[in-house]
Amino acid sequence: MNNIPPQGVMFPMGSLYVGDLHQDVTEGMLYEKFSTAGQVLSLRICRDARTKQSLGYGYVNFNSPEDAERALDTMNFDPLKGKPIRIMWCQRDPSLRKSGIGNVFIKNLDKNIDNKAMYDTFSAFGNILSCKVALDEAGYSKGYGFVHFESEEIANRAIEKVNGMLLNEKTVYVGKFVPRIEREKALGEKAKQFTNIYVKNFGQLMSDEQFFEIFSKFGKVTSSMVARHPDKSSKGFGFVAYEDPKAAEKAVQEMNGSEFEGRTLYVGRAQKKAERMNELRKKYEQQRMERFSKFQGVNVYIKNLDDSFTDERLKSEFECFGNITSAKVMTENGRSRGFGFVCFSAPDEANKAIHEMNGKIVGSKPLYVALAQRKEARRALLTSQYVARAQAARQQGLQFAGGPPFLIPAVAQTPRIYGPTPALRPAPRWPALQTMPRPNGAFGLPLLGTAYRAPARPAPIRQHARPITGVSGPTARPNSKYTTRHGPDSPMPDSRMVHAAPQEQKQLLGEQLFRIVEKLHPEMAGKITGMLLEIDNSELLHMIKNQESLRAKVEEAIAVLEAHKANKKGMVIQD
Repeated sequence: MNNIPPQGVMFPMGSLYVGDLHQDVTEGMLYEKFSTAGQVLSLRICRDARTKQSLGYGYVNFNSPEDAERALDTMNFDPLKGKPIRIMWCQRDPSLRKSGIGNVFIKNLDKNIDNKAMYDTFSAFGNILSCKVALDEAGYSKGYGFVHFESEEIANRAIEKVNGMLLNEKTVYVGKFVPRIEREKALGEKAKQFTNIYVKNFGQLMSDEQFFEIFSKFGKVTSSMVARHPDKSSKGFGFVAYEDPKAAEKAVQEMNGSEFEGRTLYVGRAQKKAERMNELRKKYEQQRMERFSKFQGVNVYIKNLDDSFTDERLKSEFECFGNITSAKVMTENGRSRGFGFVCFSAPDEANKAIHEMNGKIVGSKPLYVALAQRKEARRALLTSQYVARAQAARQQGLQFAGGPPFLIPAVAQTPRIYGPTPALRPAPRWPALQTMPRPNGAFGLPLLGTAYRAPARPAPIRQHARPITGVSGPTARPNSKYTTRHGPDSPMPDSRMVHAAPQEQKQLLGEQLFRIVEKLHPEMAGKITGMLLEIDNSELLHMIKNQESLRAKVEEAIAVLEAHKANKKGMVIQD
């Protein structure tokens, strides 16, 4: 069958959509697969902006539509990493996808019918733009699917021929796809009517006959069922289907909340699992918003907590500032996650606690204390801060590679250079600023003289190949905890930090941070290090010693960078 993109339908020439990809499929695997069909111009797998995990789909662009057609004809539903891939023409126009023109809905499908089987069945009627069987969370068919043809004429022909036919010994329904909103609008008040009800909390002793007798008095019952365990005992819930919607509504009104053998019954409209989950999600979100509004201004967020903190200790540290209604250290598998919340009874008490406790060292760590914020508000605040810094950098004539104006260590220079960002000062303290070109053509750090150059490290003391004759006693082991030598990633001695000038301290900390962050995120180590160098030296020193605290701060920096990229689409971003 000729699968060249049809006339009148807007497709990028030679562009294919590839879906149902295994999580482990990489761009290299896609290139190796599709390059056999023709010259591949470009391809990409769409990934989550934060986690970089595959979203399960991507795009392949060929040099010509003929190559794309060959790939579509020969590779559709081929297994890749053990999972069949689904290929279709790349359809960029959302109005065409959502219009419903040529879109067909199929239900009552056999569970064994997959995407390929349905594609083979309906491709006899004309060109298919997309074809998909709906799957549940476990990957099994839900019994319905969709086929999008290139024209309404082909769709009508498929409906006429296949509707009512047997597919795998099941009579299928095939009809024009109608969005739910339009269906409800067409039905009007009938869409709100229901005939099936759900009953729960009646215990394990309910018999089918007793269940039917209780609910048959409200109207004609077409079917009733009590859910049971394998040993035939009741699960405590069941379903009743009425012929008349008014009977179902009356049963709900009279039986919901009524007493049965010492139990309070719940009786309501029967809902599908997806509908019920969506309703619970909205209810939870509403409750969360109500809680946040209720405690806004009095709920305090504390992070950088020592591992020894418990709810009682957290409360005792803050109860001197006012009446505490709750104090909670957040845990995971019984271990502290390093942060918690304290809720006061009045806003002035919370403000006093923030003023007195923020930055105070409790245990072995300086605390961070601030009013609790929702994740969305926190992300918006961080984004606005970085946008403001970017504007300040442009005003001072600094050039930076599409990201927030943080200092980025030059890749090609030795030794590396660190320092606080000049964009935060009203004027540079050094008149002469030079820039070091980076390999990708962008500009890196301003070089602020020699004050920020890492001092040359002394040459290591050479050890004798053999023990000196006549000297007794054990020799020092290189990895002994009593040795005083420090590797490149080991925390620097506190005495060295104490006797160093502030700028030298910042430089020493920068060297340590860059080496550690480079192992976690090598492609973003420069930007992240520059961001971390804005933090106070004492907290930086603690972060170097406490890897969990540093890792949390690095993840926060990555989230900010991603938010910046998403909100500054007009800027050219280079990592």
